Amino acid sequence: MTDLHKRSLIKLAALSAVAAAALAGCGKKEEPAPAPAAAAPAVAPAPTKAEPLKVAFAYVGPVGDGGWTFAHDNGRKAVEKEYGDKVVTSFVEKVPESADAERVLRDMASQGNKLIFGTTFGYMEPMLKVAADFKDVKFEHATGYKTAENMRTYDSRTYEGAYMAGVIAGKMSKTGTLGVVGSIPIPEVIRNINSFTLGAQSVNPKVKTKVVWVNEWFNPPKETEAATALINGGADVLMQNTDSSAVLQTAEKMGKRAFGWDSDMTAYGPKAHLGSAIINWGPYYIKAVGDALDGKWVTGQSWWGVKEGAIDMVSIAADVPDETKKRIDEVKAGLKDGSFAIWKGPIMDNTGKELLARDVTADDKFLGGLKTYVKGVEGKVPGGN
Repeated sequence: MTDLHKRSLIKLAALSAVAAAALAGCGKKEEPAPAPAAAAPAVAPAPTKAEPLKVAFAYVGPVGDGGWTFAHDNGRKAVEKEYGDKVVTSFVEKVPESADAERVLRDMASQGNKLIFGTTFGYMEPMLKVAADFKDVKFEHATGYKTAENMRTYDSRTYEGAYMAGVIAGKMSKTGTLGVVGSIPIPEVIRNINSFTLGAQSVNPKVKTKVVWVNEWFNPPKETEAATALINGGADVLMQNTDSSAVLQTAEKMGKRAFGWDSDMTAYGPKAHLGSAIINWGPYYIKAVGDALDGKWVTGQSWWGVKEGAIDMVSIAADVPDETKKRIDEVKAGLKDGSFAIWKGPIMDNTGKELLARDVTADDKFLGGLKTYVKGVEGKVPGGN
């Protein structure tokens, strides 16, 4: 290899090195490594949904009785509609007023129900016993008078409906003799019989009322027998303080008139039906459940009537005179605003003894302790003086 050839190769190598360096200088600069991504913020766990309040109802009769228990079950359904998935309700029907009531109530508490309603007077003592053993459960007793730290009472002023029925009966009776099928002779029922009579006497002072007791709340055959006996005894308009529609149905069959009780019973005897003295338990049950949900439940006693929307006279028959219907409206308005009192003296019992002096208005203590009939009611209260 000549020297000239060698010099050429060296020169070519040098030029190649310079070109490579230049190319490297014009290339993309190396990017710095990206910083690690920031950690995503922690997502707060969704709040735990509160468990629904479990609410149970003990019924003395069947929900299909068309009267007392049917009305209570309508109240239970009103609670479900009002509170939706905040509550779970259940019921046991046909619970006797006996030791069996304690078993049912105890079972309800053991199953996690935190609010329990007992819907008849005879559950009072069993409920008191169970309440003492389940301090974390709230108990509500219908028509009773005993309370505890976790047990309160509630009632409806059914005597207001009975009075309005009496106003209609006094006008519609042709014989002047009314009949009442009584269940159990406790103050509640005696008060209703008397109020029915007072309402009738406000229209016809000469009205008299006959009573037949069946000593049960729900016994359609016995109620039928009692209604038949009253009609055979001259009564042409009947009212009952029992839980079925048997009295109205009997009046329908025998061509007489009668009232629905606790619920609208028109369909059971449309020709006999003069009107229905109904109870709307919905407002109270909604309030009671709301108290429990809001942590505001406290023991006490409640007695609701026309004023609170718990009592009404509905489906008054077309042949009842307009003047009588107007009087019913006046009674409702007076009971609502407090300007009218059913139990205002002078009122005498059926032996001639003064119960209330002139212009004296009965208080709830007096009404809760009635044990005698007013003037115009025949006979004596069973077990009374």
